[in-house]
Amino acid sequence: MFQQFIDRTDELRILENRYESNRPEFVIIYGRRRVGKTELVLNFIKNKPNVYFLAEERQDAENLREMQEMMGEFIGDDEFKLIRFDNWVDLFKGFLKRAEKRSVIVIDEFPYLTKKNPAIPSEFQKIWDLYLSKSNMVLILIGSSISMMEGLLGRKSPLYGRRTGQLEIKPIDIFEIKEFLPKYSIEDHINVYSCVDGIPLYLKQFSDKLPFYENIKRVFLNRDALLYSEAEILLKQEFREPANYFSILRALSFGYTRHNKIVDYTGLDKTIISKYIQNLERIKIIRREYPVTERKEKRKNARYTFTDNYFRFWFRFVYPNKTLIEKGEADQVIMAIKQDYTSYLGRIFEDIGRELLWKVRPFQFTKIGRWWHKDKEIDLVGISEQAREIGFFEVKWKSLSKRESLRILTELKERSTLVDWARKKEYFGLIAKNIESKDELREQGYLAYELGDF
Repeated sequence: MFQQFIDRTDELRILENRYESNRPEFVIIYGRRRVGKTELVLNFIKNKPNVYFLAEERQDAENLREMQEMMGEFIGDDEFKLIRFDNWVDLFKGFLKRAEKRSVIVIDEFPYLTKKNPAIPSEFQKIWDLYLSKSNMVLILIGSSISMMEGLLGRKSPLYGRRTGQLEIKPIDIFEIKEFLPKYSIEDHINVYSCVDGIPLYLKQFSDKLPFYENIKRVFLNRDALLYSEAEILLKQEFREPANYFSILRALSFGYTRHNKIVDYTGLDKTIISKYIQNLERIKIIRREYPVTERKEKRKNARYTFTDNYFRFWFRFVYPNKTLIEKGEADQVIMAIKQDYTSYLGRIFEDIGRELLWKVRPFQFTKIGRWWHKDKEIDLVGISEQAREIGFFEVKWKSLSKRESLRILTELKERSTLVDWARKKEYFGLIAKNIESKDELREQGYLAYELGDF
């Protein structure tokens, strides 16, 4: 259980502060499936008076009756269990008349309630306005459907303006993976992060007693393995017709990141493909990027990339090889993954390098990201608007000799002159697996980081 709470100190502190406020609280917690929302809340309520209810995809009356049973158990009132409540408003009204001490009421997978009863948001608006807002209770609603949960926060929702707080639970970062796999090297931590991201449940599928590729074979390339079918299941839960989304995600996984290139690869009509892309952005599987120095974002300059490395890996290596996996040819698929993994990991290492720079802050940049113009690119550019300072970095998933490092830095300086951004001071740097003569480069004024610095 401990491993589910790596890097969750801030979230627990926020929830504790809400509980200790001694005011009525209404907190919405959301995030992608498997990220650890339920475990976080269970850890938070374990020593507090609470009613925890996990909603299911079934008739509204069945969920209502089970919630009533749990509330009756909590207040120790068998007669309460026998009362006929026709709706959620009456149920909460009856419960709050009998419950006196400050308690936490949790409804997990709240979107399941709204599927069977579209009036649920309106009912919970009444529950809050008429009863809970005048009580000493803490209400927590949890949901994995990001689009639906964010809809609850929107202006058109009956619940808009009622919540007292919200928490988006995100994956743990790359620097905490060592807590799950302490026997692995930093290089293997990066390998693992590149295929399962920072999703606690996925990380727990790996064993640091086994080599990395043996783990890949075991947790991805068997028909009964969780991570073999997980991506398909999650997408089908979000979208009724997922085939077009699969085509777009496969295009991205093979490096087609511009709108016109995605259209060419998928063969989808360009007039509708934007809608599919927006839906994938909304559920945070992909994100839109612009050159970091661009002040006014222009659609023609947009590129798309994965937000989630699990989906990136699945569409690059699992989805195209499903036939082989179904036939039990996992060894053949592993060979293909080994041949391509270094190339695949290069783009992800840029994201990891960006996280490292946020940690070490070699200068006080306020924004960092990729830069490109036509056919020219720079892996990472950090800028400080106020100080007018700018840093340029190349990121290489390889070991660099001193000669190679100097060549890359010279080319980086040349490309930096193409970046239209007024500056007072410039920095130039490298991030790589290993850098020969790293200390010498630093003495010459360059910023140099290798795996040992992680």
